[in-house]
Amino acid sequence: MKKTLFALLTLGSLTATVPADDVAVLQFKTGPQTQRVVLEFYEESAPLTVANFKKLAGSGFYNGTAIHRVFPHLMVQAGDPLSKQKGNPGIGTGGPGYTLAPEIGRKQIAGAVAAARLPDKINPARRSNGSQFFITVQPMPNLDGEYTVFAHVVEGLDVLDKISQETADTNDSPVSRILLTSVRIVPREQVQPSGAPGKNWLQRNFQCVF
Repeated sequence: MKKTLFALLTLGSLTATVPADDVAVLQFKTGPQTQRVVLEFYEESAPLTVANFKKLAGSGFYNGTAIHRVFPHLMVQAGDPLSKQKGNPGIGTGGPGYTLAPEIGRKQIAGAVAAARLPDKINPARRSNGSQFFITVQPMPNLDGEYTVFAHVVEGLDVLDKISQETADTNDSPVSRILLTSVRIVPREQVQPSGAPGKNWLQRNFQCVF
């Protein structure tokens, strides 16, 4: 009886602390396959950058852009609107027409999502590109304190690691076109875990605990 009561009290406590915020669902198309990556935001430490990402995603800004830089087992970079046009010589320099104030604080852990920016020499204020971002697939402490980290991967890090290993040209751009077909901002509880139809994230988390 005491064990049952303890389990129920623990379950109630967990239910109260599970965040009910939004997450981002990214769909990447590699060849015939479409694979999902899910991001959780750092609303408290990068509110302006998070709000901007959600705004762009909601407007469809990212739909049809491509991964434009890859570094094996290190990172992938995306978010340039110029990448919608295959072979555009300006890829890597595009954005929405504005930059963002830095919100630097979080570390570059595995799965960290950070806003890209120009180097200090030409960007001493360390302002972020308005749309481009990169995702690390392993910890990169050498980048700590350099970029605004505004989210992290909660599903699909293996997908990104595989993408990072794509054959690249001399500009570190994948030879095969890898599209970001959509970015959707949805309530966390609406996201079904991959391979587990009918079970939402709350149920999955409780099963992990017990």
